[in-house]
Amino acid sequence: MTKRAKKNIFFVDDDLDVRRAVRKTLERVGMNVRCFASANDCLKQLHPGECDLLITDVKMPEMDGVELLTRARCITPWLPVLVITGYGDIPTAVRAMKAGASDFIEKPLDREGFLSMVQAILARDVSTGRLFDIGLTPTEIKVLRFILEGKNGREIANLLHRHVRTIEYHRSNLYYKLGVNNLLDLIRRAAEMGLLDLPQNAG
Repeated sequence: MTKRAKKNIFFVDDDLDVRRAVRKTLERVGMNVRCFASANDCLKQLHPGECDLLITDVKMPEMDGVELLTRARCITPWLPVLVITGYGDIPTAVRAMKAGASDFIEKPLDREGFLSMVQAILARDVSTGRLFDIGLTPTEIKVLRFILEGKNGREIANLLHRHVRTIEYHRSNLYYKLGVNNLLDLIRRAAEMGLLDLPQNAG
């Protein structure tokens, strides 16, 4: 696995033994793992495009995992988040999913089940990662998704509560960054990059 292909995982848990175990598990399959003892430590290091998946325990001092999820999404809106809950803690799991978690898993962690879930989430979000690679802004990603759904400039403007002129500006930037000159070429380019099925949570 090349350095470029490696996935960057942020893992947050206040238990040192758990952090060590998870780091070892994920590094064995070729992932880069950064561990944090608190949500605040994680947020200080979180920047758009630098993390492919955030994994966080729910019950932590100072700031719990759901609040971390909410704040992380303000920094990087399409970041997939896997939440670890206590066994049988259904209300917390529901709260996490409503806050935008990609999925949740219960403690104690089963190594194979945990790895399978992590890999599934990363596979789901590969398209969004490619968009970050080519430098699209969050708004440009939203506009691209709506264009690929067949919406025109006025419809996109209404959905995003922006002026049509603003949407056309973002469309122009999309064409430039993707190296195309018209809508058909944009669709072809999106198909080449595997972006025609952008996940609904990508905006």
